[in-house]
Amino acid sequence: MTSLLLQITTTPVDTTTAIAEGAEAAETTVSLLDLAMNGGWAMFPLALLSLAALYIFFERYLTLKKAAKNPEGFNDRIKSMVLAGDINGAKMLCAQANTPVSRMISKGVSRIGSPLKNIETSIENVGKIEISRLERNLSALATIAGAAPMLGFLGTVTGMIGAFIAIAQAEGSVSPKLLSSGIYEAMVTTATGLIIGLPAYVGYNYLVSKIDSIVHSMEYSSIEFLDLLQEPQL
Repeated sequence: MTSLLLQITTTPVDTTTAIAEGAEAAETTVSLLDLAMNGGWAMFPLALLSLAALYIFFERYLTLKKAAKNPEGFNDRIKSMVLAGDINGAKMLCAQANTPVSRMISKGVSRIGSPLKNIETSIENVGKIEISRLERNLSALATIAGAAPMLGFLGTVTGMIGAFIAIAQAEGSVSPKLLSSGIYEAMVTTATGLIIGLPAYVGYNYLVSKIDSIVHSMEYSSIEFLDLLQEPQL
């Protein structure tokens, strides 16, 4: 009976303690928005960099996706038209495709009758222009991938300086809460910079791989077209 009474009397104490701990945990929970607001001045340029990175990636992704879509059997149809002497038909097919490969071949088709070296030079010049268009804004994305973590670290350094200044100006003993809150608020910018920089870096390399694939297709098509012009049938 005595042990039963002890269990009954201790139960409310344990429940009260659990409720108090739960309330304390709820009070110490910090939302992402609160962290962003406490990150300091660096959070504003980091937000701008994140928006710029998202815009550049998706704009380039859609552009490269469109550039990689050549009509099925495009090279074979161009070869058949050129061998048949249908130059206007070949030009129309290139205009309908409207891709970097088709624009290169269109320039070569329009130069048929000129010396082969001139045709090759014209195709190369168009290829350089097309590659420059494909790589537009990629350097900016690479800059964001490198600058965002550095900017976040700078925000952390300035935040830590402010935290230690507050500690130095505090009268009496410094509370652990003052020290820890200043440090975690300063570290927010470093975490944010890494969250922005890592996806931007991965996205940059993904876009570069897509461009390399398109450039390979351009080189293959141009070589095939130049070989076509040297066939005896012409």
